Amino acid sequence: MLFKGLYNKTMQLAGHPHAERYLAGVSIIESIFFPIPTALMVAPMAVARPNRAVHIAVIATLTSAFGGIFGYLLGMYGIELVEPVLHSAGYWDKYLTAQAWFGRWGFWAVVIAGFTPIPFKLFTISAGALHMALLPFIGAALVGRSAHFFLVSLLMAWAGPKMEPVVRKYIEWLGWATLVLGVVLYLIFRQ
Repeated sequence: MLFKGLYNKTMQLAGHPHAERYLAGVSIIESIFFPIPTALMVAPMAVARPNRAVHIAVIATLTSAFGGIFGYLLGMYGIELVEPVLHSAGYWDKYLTAQAWFGRWGFWAVVIAGFTPIPFKLFTISAGALHMALLPFIGAALVGRSAHFFLVSLLMAWAGPKMEPVVRKYIEWLGWATLVLGVVLYLIFRQ
């Protein structure tokens, strides 16, 4: 029962008195280099504490944008150091896609990346490497990340408590199905 144990631990940590501090830390580092999306922490926290959903979304938004500034600076002043890491981590093609998006959509590329599950760190680094103006970058990060985190947090606060018993009952099946789907999508997009 691999996924049931992980699910129970996640829900326990989501209700922890220091969960919001952990969320802030994860959100900052996810915008720079951390591979785990912040939304995976926002969702169970909103389920565990639906009355705090707006507060959770605000924390995730502000700290993600703050972390994005560090990613931006890393791209602006240290892209030569980051490029080998992007290659070895398998992010190089996605990084080039992020750069192409900037060439085409500029400000809106950051907004879109902030809202979607696309790795936001690629856009924070790209924005700095391409010398996007800092204030529009921060504004775009706040718009995109707030839309993303408020949607996740409020949706989970509303539907999560109703769905939690169903998720708990079928967590093993859902966990394995998600893992298989992830591997299949990885293999498809890797081609």
